[in-house]
Amino acid sequence: MRTRWASVLAIGLVYFYLAPRCAEAQYPPELQKQMWSAQWITHPDAPQRDAVVLRFRKVIDLPQKPAHFIVHVSADNQFQFYVNQQWVGFGPARADLAHWRYETYDIAPFLRAGKNVLAATVWNFGVLTPLSQISDRTAFVLHGDTDAERAADTNDSWEVEQEKGIHALPTPEQVQRKYYVSEPAELMDGTILDWQWNTDSAPIRGWVKPQPLEYASLLGGALQNDNWQLVPDPLPAMQLQLAPAGSVVRTQGIETASGFPAAPLTVPAHSKISILLDDSHLTTAYPALTVSGGRGATIWLTYAEALFNDKGEKGNRNDIAGKHIEGIFDEFIADGAQNRTFMPLGWKTWRYLQLDIETDADPLQLDKLQSFFTAYPFEERGYFNSSDPSLKPIWDVGWRTARLDAHDTYMDTPYYERMQYIGDTRIQALISYTVAGDDRLARQAIQAFNDSRIPDGLTRSRYPSSVRQIIPTFSLLWVGMVHDFWMYRNDPDFVRAQLPGTRAILDWFLQRQRPDGLLGKIPWWPFVDWGKDFAFGIPPQDKDGGSSIIALQFVEALRNAAEMESALGDKQRAALYRSTADRAATAVYNLCWKQQYGLLADTPAQKHFSQHANILGVLLDVIPHQQQRLVLFDLLSTSGVWVTPGYTGPPLTLATYYFRFYLARAFDHAGMGNMYLSLLDPWRVMIANGMTTWAEQPEPTRSDSHAWSAHPNYDFLTTVAGIRPGASGFSTVKIEPHLGALKHLSAGMPTPKGMVEVEYSAEKSGLKAILNLPGGLSGQLLWQGTTFQLHEGKQALDIPLN
Repeated sequence: MRTRWASVLAIGLVYFYLAPRCAEAQYPPELQKQMWSAQWITHPDAPQRDAVVLRFRKVIDLPQKPAHFIVHVSADNQFQFYVNQQWVGFGPARADLAHWRYETYDIAPFLRAGKNVLAATVWNFGVLTPLSQISDRTAFVLHGDTDAERAADTNDSWEVEQEKGIHALPTPEQVQRKYYVSEPAELMDGTILDWQWNTDSAPIRGWVKPQPLEYASLLGGALQNDNWQLVPDPLPAMQLQLAPAGSVVRTQGIETASGFPAAPLTVPAHSKISILLDDSHLTTAYPALTVSGGRGATIWLTYAEALFNDKGEKGNRNDIAGKHIEGIFDEFIADGAQNRTFMPLGWKTWRYLQLDIETDADPLQLDKLQSFFTAYPFEERGYFNSSDPSLKPIWDVGWRTARLDAHDTYMDTPYYERMQYIGDTRIQALISYTVAGDDRLARQAIQAFNDSRIPDGLTRSRYPSSVRQIIPTFSLLWVGMVHDFWMYRNDPDFVRAQLPGTRAILDWFLQRQRPDGLLGKIPWWPFVDWGKDFAFGIPPQDKDGGSSIIALQFVEALRNAAEMESALGDKQRAALYRSTADRAATAVYNLCWKQQYGLLADTPAQKHFSQHANILGVLLDVIPHQQQRLVLFDLLSTSGVWVTPGYTGPPLTLATYYFRFYLARAFDHAGMGNMYLSLLDPWRVMIANGMTTWAEQPEPTRSDSHAWSAHPNYDFLTTVAGIRPGASGFSTVKIEPHLGALKHLSAGMPTPKGMVEVEYSAEKSGLKAILNLPGGLSGQLLWQGTTFQLHEGKQALDIPLN
């Protein structure tokens, strides 16, 4: 028997290892559909898992220009793809190995009759690779969509060379200590660089036949001989648009830089100069510097969100006097030829860009500096206009922040991390639904977090990421994120597919619920907010746990999950979730309510108090309705960790910009939505401080662009204009405006059925409202306790004062 099984095993191993290298025709048709005819290829001698930059190319001969020529392209880590020296695209969108993305291009517009050069740069920066990049080894694949395009398939008919002129450089220490895990600094040495690599006239020296690895296979295929499980990228191509490169605001070592960067500038031989440019607002872009001459000249481009004074303070972002630049950089070395364009492989983030140049024996001409803006191609379909002109810049800065923090994933910060965190992403997705009406990036994020779950059931806090980090509280927020999608978008099947993940998360927490209803000590990193006296963002816990804040986040997740289970899943689970939520909510009030102060404490020990516990206590009705307004007025009376005169309660840890998203929800829930506009002072302060995107947290802030602070855009539409779903899938609409002191307001929100548009005029006699609902959508308008039925189409209401 042992001999028989050994023979079977041997035959199976031979088939497993040799079959992928045999002719594709040997496979049964059903298996062929799961595999590509193209092979993953790499350099036969270059490192596969260490830092390397590879160039690939192939010349194909076409009898005529085709109407269409569709190819699928992927790489590990990243690629830039060219056809006949024209940029086609870059990618792949970041994901994990089990869901490795490929991009699809119709390259017919770039082709011609005769010879055509397909070329790609593929890179892996080794230990300096961004933390958001998961990797197996350096490789490239291109697959023709049909037999007509198969001549383009990657195999040993391609060529490859190792690019010796591009290297990643260590991150400066002053940047690294701020937890910089994004794109590394790059060195591009023009004296070594192969400038002809993507032409058919490139020198033969250095080019070799690639090493084929395996035939590329799709996710779910029967034969998987590599780690890349290919899936189509569900996202559109990232925007790439030429934009102004900024204005010169300071020079050193040269009398004037007049006209630059729009006009050329000559840097004399044996010179050392510095040119500081201000783009006037933060951007995410590929800088492209074109130079001529100046062999041996070295050019450093340093990128920064803001300048720093000698104390390391940013101050007003518009001020440059007495300040210097610190940041990630790129280094270019000129080879002396004409019209050499240096562009880093990875896009950069900056408001301020400084060129530091040292020339050798030859003068260097700076021909031009260009900036190619890149981000996810969101369209600003939602709008908000009001009689208060100070709200317009808040909307504009918020939308810019949301744009810059969205690329092939959502990002916490486009400068330092570029990581897709659940806490940030929940808010970013809501902005995407309500302003852009686009849920594709949100779907990607929701599914990625579900795919990230560890055997315990919890999601990773950020994903994709090459380093595992667990924030159990973010897993609870992911349940809320799925619920948000269920309410704002109309795809119950997608939501239903997430329920096994929500169940696994809640099962993990259910196992940690104490007999008294609170949660025990939560391991990993139970981050809530960067409160000033929260230890590394962690709210207080007693020795045996008992955090009221974490228990309240558990309550919210249970209630959200119960609603989804009732409609789409397991009604018994829904009942369990409701009873568990009730038990936890009762425990929070009974054990943490401090009658003396009229506030919830952060633990049953009642020694520490925060806005966070009381915000959630109001939002979830753990604090009785008749006490909610008093609690919120107390929260408003606080300033910093300590309190303003007249407040007699304990010191409170304040919510930062991020958690004030939940503060706004609490005010709305308690019937105090008309006070919302009074909560915007922190955003007005940021604008007065010259910020063009929203900061991560109050000064001193590391990041100047954090989309978790951009929630006023969502608030303007849902709280002030009052447009929100009346039922799941936005199948009905509920409109309840909170104008505060506004006299006039017009706003629009995209929904799955079309635009909902509102216009309000507050007059002495009452409210004039004009509302326009898309076809198939009905709902209600609520105003001062009165409900009005709404129908599709345009309708006008004159509502007298009560």
